[in-house]
Amino acid sequence: MQSLQIVTPESSGSCAAGTTVMPAPQPVDPATCRGTFAMVSLGCPKNLVDTERMLGLLRDDGWQLVGEPQGSDLVIVNTCAFIDASREESYAAIHEMLDLKKTGGTRGVIVAGCLAERQKEKLLDELPDVDAVIGVFSRDEVARSAERLIGRLGEQRSIFKPAPARALDDSGRMRVTPRHMAYLKISEGCDRTCTFCAIPKMRGKHATKPIEEVVREARELAADGVKELVIVAQDTTYYGLDLYGETRLVEVLAELEKIEGLVWIRLMYLYPMYFTDQLIDAIAASTKVIPYLDMPLQHASDPVLKRMQRRVAKGPTEELLAKLRDRIPGLVLRTTLITGFPGETEEQFDELVEFVRRWRFERLGVFTYSLEPDTPAARLDGHLPEEVKQRRRDAVMREQQKIAHAHARAQVGAVVDVIIDRQSDEREDVWIGRTRADAPDIDCVVYVTAPGTSAARPLTGMILPVEIVASSGYDLAGVVAE
Repeated sequence: MQSLQIVTPESSGSCAAGTTVMPAPQPVDPATCRGTFAMVSLGCPKNLVDTERMLGLLRDDGWQLVGEPQGSDLVIVNTCAFIDASREESYAAIHEMLDLKKTGGTRGVIVAGCLAERQKEKLLDELPDVDAVIGVFSRDEVARSAERLIGRLGEQRSIFKPAPARALDDSGRMRVTPRHMAYLKISEGCDRTCTFCAIPKMRGKHATKPIEEVVREARELAADGVKELVIVAQDTTYYGLDLYGETRLVEVLAELEKIEGLVWIRLMYLYPMYFTDQLIDAIAASTKVIPYLDMPLQHASDPVLKRMQRRVAKGPTEELLAKLRDRIPGLVLRTTLITGFPGETEEQFDELVEFVRRWRFERLGVFTYSLEPDTPAARLDGHLPEEVKQRRRDAVMREQQKIAHAHARAQVGAVVDVIIDRQSDEREDVWIGRTRADAPDIDCVVYVTAPGTSAARPLTGMILPVEIVASSGYDLAGVVAE
C-alpha cells in the first residue's frame, strides 16, 4: 500500500469538502512506468472511495503515483460540489493545478467527481485549459482518459455516463486511509427530495450494491489489514429497498459480522426513516457494530422540516431517539444540523436549540444554509442574511460545546478501547487514536502515552485498553492500561 499524507476536513458536518490527498514520494521505474500522476481529492468519504478506486485503476494500468504535482505527467483533481464552500475549494484546487501546467510543472490536468458531474461541459467552457473532465459515473474510465491525454488524443475531452442501476464496483482500490481503517460504500445516489440538496443531481437515484458484492469488498479490505470498517452511503438505512424490494441493512450487517479480522463496524449517514426495531436490536446485540450512530437530522422544527421536504417530523424523530438511547447500551449519537434555512424564524431556531439541549448529542456539526441555484429551496421565500445564519450556527455550537466538553470530562477515570491511528509528531511514546465514540477525521482524538514504545515498536492499528486521565476541550488524554 502506498503511504499518503491526508489533510482532513474540518469537522463541520458529514459531507464537507477539504480532504486533500498528496502521496509521499515513490521511486519511479522508467522501464515499467506508463507515466506519473498526482492526485488531489476533495470531499466526503464517499468521494474518497472513488479516489481510491481511480488510484487502483491507474496503478493496475502501469501509472506511477508520485509525491508532488510538480514534475508529474498529469494531475487528477477529484472534486466536491456539495455546497458553495465546497465548489470554491474545488475551483481553487483546479486553478492551482492549471497554474502549475502553465509553468510546465505538469503536462495535463484531469477534473473528476461531483463538480465535473454538476457542471458537465460547462466546466470546459469555464476552464478551457482543463484537459479532460470525467463525471462521477465515468470514474472507471480514468486510465483511458490519462492515456489519451498523454498521447495528445484530444478529440474527446469529456466522459459522462448515466447513473447505473446498481452501485459501482469499489474493489481493487489503492487505499489512502491508514491500513487498519477503511470506508466501504454500500450504495450510491439518493432517492430523497430534500429541497436544499443537490446530491441526487450529481449522484443519481439510490442504487444498492448487492450484499454479495459488499461482503466480497469487505473481505478484501479485511485481508488487507482493516480492523475498523466505516459503512458509508448517501442514505444507509434505505439500503436494499430498490434492489430487493425491502431494506436489507440488517442482513448485510449480519454477513459483515462473520468476517474474520474486522473488529469495529461503524455506521454513518443513517436517515431516520426505515430505522426499524429489527435494526435497533441487531445493533444492540452485535459484537462488531459499535454503538456509534451518525444520523443527520438537519432541523427539529416541523415547519422547517416540511419546507426542507425531509418527510420526517419532530415527534417520530424524538420517539426514535428515545428508543435508541434506551435499547443500545453506551450509545453515542452524532448528527448534523442546518441553521438559517429560508423562512426559519427566531422561534423555530429556539426550538432547534432546545432540541440540542434536550437530546445531548455527543457529536454534532452545524452547517449554515447554502443556497444551491438548481434546488427547490433556492426558489423559497424568506432567505436570510449570512450574518443571521452564522449567528445562529455559532449559538448552536456554543450549546453543543458545553455538551461535548461535559461528555469528555465524564470519560476521565474510565478505561476505554482506543484504536491507534498514528504516532505523535512531538513525542515518540505518545500516540494518537480514537475511541469507539469517534469517527475518523470528523470527531475527537485521544492522546495515548505508552512508555517504551517508539517508531521501532509501533502501536499503529492496535486496539488497546486506555485509562483516560484528562480531557482538554473535545479531546482526551490517557495511558495504556495494564
